[in-house]
Amino acid sequence: MHRRTALSVSAALLLAAPLLSACSGEARPGTAAVIGGERITTSAVQAQVNDVRSAQNRSEHSAELIASVPQLDRVKLSAMLQSRILDRMAEDAGLTVTTKELETERQAYDQNNGGAEAFEAAVLQKAAMAPDQIERWVRDQVLFTKLNAKYGEGKLAEPASKAAGKLGIQVNPRYGAWDPQRVTLGEAETPWITQVTRPEQPPAGA
Repeated sequence: MHRRTALSVSAALLLAAPLLSACSGEARPGTAAVIGGERITTSAVQAQVNDVRSAQNRSEHSAELIASVPQLDRVKLSAMLQSRILDRMAEDAGLTVTTKELETERQAYDQNNGGAEAFEAAVLQKAAMAPDQIERWVRDQVLFTKLNAKYGEGKLAEPASKAAGKLGIQVNPRYGAWDPQRVTLGEAETPWITQVTRPEQPPAGA
């Protein structure tokens, strides 16, 4: 069985959070995090939160979906950070992803989950991803699979930590705290990357 994975929405909380400080020593307004010298703005995080909440509200299970992710802003920021860490890990490992690979992966997910609509509903429920966020989610899955193939199943902790260290991640305490040892944001009971779906191996030529 071919295993496709998702980034965990859980994370670990440190007592001493790194600050996003200007020269004055105060947190820089409008910044959720800094990674690789680039800002992730609070408005960018909120836009992703709004997209997910809108998608959840369109579901017949809206109340259950919303209640299952109470700290959605933290979840979305964590996913954004982890996507960029995966990009850096792939760069360090000399790995790339083609458009064809992304198309094939998406087709396999759609087929193995009963169609595109059913797949989008599953990702909304399990990974808090709105339909317009799935393209990035699928890319993360392809990268994660390739990285596992290079380093070995369950052996990504060290390269993830190294990549995160190079990126120099700082997080606004409003969203929790970044744990550089576990490569996680916020409160957690599980490791950085957690499996959430295991579709069957797609047929040849998919």
